[in-house]
Amino acid sequence: MTSAPKAGIVVVGSLNADLTIYCDRLPQPGETVHGNGFAVNPGGKSANQAVAASKLGGQVTLIGAVGDDPNGTMLLDSTANAGVDVSRVLRCDVATGVAVISVDSSGENSIIISAGANGTLRPADVTPDAFQNAAVVCLCLEVGIDTVIAAAQAGHDAGATVLLNVSPYAEVPERLAGLGDVLLVNAHEASLFLGAEAEIPDADAGAEAWEPVRSQFAERGLQRILVTLGAQGSVVLDSLARGIEDQITRIAPTRVSAVDTTGAGDAFTGAVAARLAAGESLAAAASFASVAAALAATKKGTQAAYPTIADVEQLRGA
Repeated sequence: MTSAPKAGIVVVGSLNADLTIYCDRLPQPGETVHGNGFAVNPGGKSANQAVAASKLGGQVTLIGAVGDDPNGTMLLDSTANAGVDVSRVLRCDVATGVAVISVDSSGENSIIISAGANGTLRPADVTPDAFQNAAVVCLCLEVGIDTVIAAAQAGHDAGATVLLNVSPYAEVPERLAGLGDVLLVNAHEASLFLGAEAEIPDADAGAEAWEPVRSQFAERGLQRILVTLGAQGSVVLDSLARGIEDQITRIAPTRVSAVDTTGAGDAFTGAVAARLAAGESLAAAASFASVAAALAATKKGTQAAYPTIADVEQLRGA
């Protein structure tokens, strides 16, 4: 009797309270500007990705840590209400992590994070039994690198696709890179990862301009890369694709009127995880995620702004 394919998504990493101030423009160094609104919302890259994936149909488990404080309660409630299994989120006596965010009138943002309880998550907290039904393991770099490596190893051992979002950017140890099946970076992070010899094409460049980038990643043993380009869409570099013409795919942007881009990248990552867990190709997952991320930018905040499958399909069919 053939067992059912694994369909779960395990997200390991950060939960933050987002302290967001809205303003006409972002301040320059040393400058003070007036705000025109303030909100405290649930956030953190991993919590956001978990909520996004769950709202898009994923069976999601979140592993992380929050403080025993009101912000921790807010985060647990928000993720659980989105259908995420939070039974493996620890509560500790360190304050919940926070992000201080400024958002201007065009929806662009600047963010400072303080790890708080996220910094207490240890490799020992990432136990193999959590990954038994994992089709995808979703990771970022807002918790300790040893913990990220432990989660990547557990996902790899379980036969899951390990999706590593290299954000906020830090040097990726060779062991972690070797455990990652899909690397998700923006253009700046791709440049930092590949080093001075890399020339990242302009956002409007065609697929052929990305061939040297695909080749450089492949030479380092990284075969499947997603490069996000903000409002210009994304590029899929898949050296494992059968046909050469399928190894580089430009994903067109979804045009919307952005209100707040905070967390749109996390919506993209969560959407990719959800579609990969559903059995779609990397290019198809990225195309779906482009629409999900665009919809997330049309509302203020992060998790409350994330779309459902019906929302995405409605816009795709418009």
